[in-house]
Amino acid sequence: MSEAPILHHGRCLCGGVRYQVQGALPGIQLCHCGQCRLAHGTPFASNMPVQRSDFTLLSGAELLQGYESSPGKVRTFCRRCGSPLYSERDIYPDVLRIRAGSLEGAIQTQPAMHIYTQDRCNWWPLADALPRYPGSPHSTEPEQ
Repeated sequence: MSEAPILHHGRCLCGGVRYQVQGALPGIQLCHCGQCRLAHGTPFASNMPVQRSDFTLLSGAELLQGYESSPGKVRTFCRRCGSPLYSERDIYPDVLRIRAGSLEGAIQTQPAMHIYTQDRCNWWPLADALPRYPGSPHSTEPEQ
């Protein structure tokens, strides 16, 4: 007998956009880049890269709005309530970076790293022992 797939549900603030992600969730990347801070109005964004094939939009396609924040990178949000939902990059066509805060209920993952710490704001201390990357974790070594 096969087990039911693991499903996680998410939505925007107004509930007009709803989605699900199938499978185990990866560690959360806490992004401190200037774009994420401005887009979210917070000291960092909480993102999770998931396979596009594991993401299913359940409702609200007509409410999705994309904004190309830099060449090849589109940030998608609900046009009614403004909730950021995910981003995608041309160089990673099979990956969506969902916003962890848009997931409903308890999730079985934790923050895994801080990225783009070279751009972090000076008013939010980093007081944990997570790995820290001054830029992308794919192109730089962790800070010591």
